[in-house]
Amino acid sequence: MISETSYLAAKMVSATIEQYFVDQLANMTLVSEDQSVLLPQASIIEAAIDVAFWASLRREEGYSPKISIALIPPDRADHPVLLGKRMRFTPLNLVKLSPAVIQPGIHLGIWHEDSNLYIWGTTHGIPEISMVLEVAEPGLLVVKHRRSHGYGKFTNIAVLKGDQVKIIDEKQLQIAGCPDLLASLLGFPLPSVVNESVNILVELAIAMRKHARGGLLLIVPESNRQWQDSMVHPISYPIDPTYSALDLLANARENGNIINDWQSKMLKVIEIIAGFTAIDGATVITKKHELLAFGAKVTRAPDSRSVPNVTIMEPVLGQAPEPLDPTKIGGTRHLAAAQFVYDQRDSMALVASQDGLFTIFVWSESKQIVHAYRIDTLLL
Repeated sequence: MISETSYLAAKMVSATIEQYFVDQLANMTLVSEDQSVLLPQASIIEAAIDVAFWASLRREEGYSPKISIALIPPDRADHPVLLGKRMRFTPLNLVKLSPAVIQPGIHLGIWHEDSNLYIWGTTHGIPEISMVLEVAEPGLLVVKHRRSHGYGKFTNIAVLKGDQVKIIDEKQLQIAGCPDLLASLLGFPLPSVVNESVNILVELAIAMRKHARGGLLLIVPESNRQWQDSMVHPISYPIDPTYSALDLLANARENGNIINDWQSKMLKVIEIIAGFTAIDGATVITKKHELLAFGAKVTRAPDSRSVPNVTIMEPVLGQAPEPLDPTKIGGTRHLAAAQFVYDQRDSMALVASQDGLFTIFVWSESKQIVHAYRIDTLLL
């Protein structure tokens, strides 16, 4: 029998998550007759979150568990590894099995029978409609599902950290100036002409956040050098010639050229570029992802003025856009990013904080103001 839930946040979000998946199924263009079987029920969602939360607070041989749990029956999984004897879904069993699923892309499979939840094995392939529950760190859980477009990053639905609950709000896309990067993280399909470019930015953001040293990435048009007006000269580490490996790989795939292990090569190059963002100063790339410089110091452009208020927003229910003095958004990286985008309005800035926060800065032509989108809840 499923035990009574003792983690209050699980009760708070379970019905909302159930409705999210119901809506997702209704909006899918290709739906088989039995896909509704995969829809997670609120009571099952609540029980799964409750068990995962208490498991996250335990330690096994000095390690805190990191687990990706997929709510899916074994006959719907892609090449599953089946246990000879299924196990009860309990915090103890989760912690014991967590070392087997610590690698990215491997999920611990769970399902329900009557009023019981059980662990049946592991899988690396799951349907789009299946719920995934990730134990990211002690007390931090992320509810997500596989995106239908792109590779790598799943679409986050809710983030639970202790007694804090954040439900992702897709309606933020209706705000003028919302960048394609945010749209992609929210799981919305984009025109194929920009999909690969946006996917690269998503993976760059994840890699920047992963190194946990903080970083500032500036994305500028490749057609002009006006961005240099916003730099202190000489630039500490210019790249000459420009490093174009990402653009070459993306073009090769677009043109139908077969490259062995294309995706892993893309991610490796992305990690290389993200590594430069750990150096003090800004890393500069073009919109075609060509590396131009790193360790660059941002300054106010000639004949410009200090950036006025910035509108900050987070795609989370209950978070309304708020105008703020740019000095109150974060540290020097955030102020530099806001000033750069204010001066170079056809550019974008990504800022990773050492504490895990992540912010996109873009210029809103309709509002004539810099928009700052806080997206760390989408990158977990």
